[in-house]
Amino acid sequence: MTDMTSTIALSLGDRARNALGRRNLVFVGLMGAGKSVIGRMVATQMGLPFIDTDTEIERVSRMTISELFAAYGEREFRALETRVIQRLLKSGPRVISTGGGAFINENTRRQIEKGGISLWLRADLDVLWERVNKRDHRPLLKTENPKQTLENLMNQRYPVYGLADITIQSRDVRKEVIVNEVLEAVAAFEKESMKTT
Repeated sequence: MTDMTSTIALSLGDRARNALGRRNLVFVGLMGAGKSVIGRMVATQMGLPFIDTDTEIERVSRMTISELFAAYGEREFRALETRVIQRLLKSGPRVISTGGGAFINENTRRQIEKGGISLWLRADLDVLWERVNKRDHRPLLKTENPKQTLENLMNQRYPVYGLADITIQSRDVRKEVIVNEVLEAVAAFEKESMKTT
């Protein structure tokens, strides 16, 4: 009876944190899905540190993501991204937001599977386009038809993002609504996986 009462008394953030254990919660998805904004809010609710891998890459390389792409190309950038994510996954728990291409890399994806629970913030094209076309810092969208490029990225990457442990639909609602959906899904995730073990 006491266990039941204490479970009820726990906040949603606490329940999600308990379900996470020592693992990391790793946000994956396309640019504009809200990984950094929602991730930071989720981390606050769970009382955990938040790290954005793009920010961490810029810190260690002392270059912006755009500068890294221009100087070294996407392949070298992805190699650096993988190394940074591997290092971040070694300690936890924490909430980590990854760049759009990180989960697509098979090696990085395996590392995330070992060290965390992956959560795909899935968004429709119109939602993503509305969010990303206001800013000019996305190296992969520096094309003649950036909206078509974004749609092509969706077509290529969504099947791989679909391998994530949890999927939450990112849409134009109050951020708190998405945050609560994430916390509920994380809190419930352990229960689902415990049933199968």
